[in-house]
Parts: sequence; C-alpha cells; structure tokens
Amino acid sequence: MRIHVINPNSSVDLTDAVAEAARSVVSPGTTITAVNPSKGPTVIEGSYDEVLATYHLVEEVRRAEREDRPDAYVIACFGDPGLDAVRELTDRPVVGIAEAAIQMTTFVAASFSIVSILPRVRKHLHELVHRAGATDRLASLKLPDLGVLAFHEDEAAAFETLRRVAGEAVREDGAESIVLGCAGMAGFARQLSEELGVPVIDAVEAACRVAESLVALGYRTSKANTYQAPTEKQYL
Repeated sequence: MRIHVINPNSSVDLTDAVAEAARSVVSPGTTITAVNPSKGPTVIEGSYDEVLATYHLVEEVRRAEREDRPDAYVIACFGDPGLDAVRELTDRPVVGIAEAAIQMTTFVAASFSIVSILPRVRKHLHELVHRAGATDRLASLKLPDLGVLAFHEDEAAAFETLRRVAGEAVREDGAESIVLGCAGMAGFARQLSEELGVPVIDAVEAACRVAESLVALGYRTSKANTYQAPTEKQYL
C-alpha cells in the first residue's frame, strides 16, 4: 500500500517533517511518499495563500494520477485546501488532515479544542468543524499567533506556547481532548498528551491512519454524483 502525502505549500522542511510523522504511525508494508509543489506560497496562513496553493496542489495530484497512481492521498494542510476538487480527480481515497483529526477526536472525547496558528484563521476553523458535524463538541479555538514554520524556527519557544494554550483549553474551557491544528505541529502530540492527561490528536498521523484503513477496507471515492470527474470543457 502506498499513501501519497501532499504538503500544499512549497516548504521542503515542512514536507520532511510531515513525512517523518506519517512514517512513524503507518503499518509495516505501508509506504509513504511525500511531496510539495515547487511553486506557490511557502506557508498557507490565510485564504489568499490557500487559493494560490490549491492550484499547485491539484497539479501534483494530476501528475500522480498520470505517472504512478498511489492507493490513497493525504492533503497535509489543516485548512484541507482543494479537498473536494481532488476527489473529483481520482477514485482513490482522499483524506484531509483537519477532517480526519476532528472526526477521530469525537471517538475518544465528548469535547475538544483546536490549537492552531494565527487568529485570522478562526472563521475557517469554525467552518471545518461545522463541515465535520462537530460544532456541538467544540470547547474552544486557541490561536496563539504562531506562524506555520514556528516549530522549525524556534522549536522550544513554539512548544512552550503550545503547551500553555493547550493547558488552558483543558483547565479553563473544558476540553477533554486537543486537536493540533497545523501540519507544522506534527510530532508533538504524545508529549503533550502525557503532560495534559487527555488525548492529543496529531492531524497528520490521524489522516494517514484513516487513509490506510480506507484502502485496507477496499473503499474508494464515490463517483455517483458529487465527486464525478470534471465535465468536459476547454481550459484556457
């Protein structure tokens, strides 16, 4: 089984970190390939970045479909950019890390908080939670003004901020689990879970295990209606 993990931004360092997190949790015999576009924003920190990055994400999927079709795709950005568009391009399972993490936390806790990045993404996070049908379980959103690459620039300081706001979510907001709302936070869930005493969901790890399960069960993306291939037309 091969899972193709696509980091939609153009940061190679982030792609390497995501790949390491993915490989640490998949089963023996599952291969992780991880790529990022060579063009587009180095990080996705708002709607403008997301629009620009999505085009290049789609191109990466089109290339993979032509050259060496994987068994599943994981979109490794917590905004789940281009998720429906990619599902139109393939019958392989396509998993966004936000939808996977939000759905997974509902299996282990009655309430959760998302710890993410910049305050400007609050509206988008509410939309992701609503799409996942988990609005009534959301305890809080914690947005401590961390950039996507904060953990690569000053890991110790970024982790201390993460620890502080996640602790606040548990103690003050009633969160019974924590979702790490950025691919740049990959690899820190276990330590936080031990310190806080609640499940902490690493979105990259969750998505890769979900994708692996879908392939193992033989499930594919439905082409009955919504995710049919794009209608034939000229693209100029």
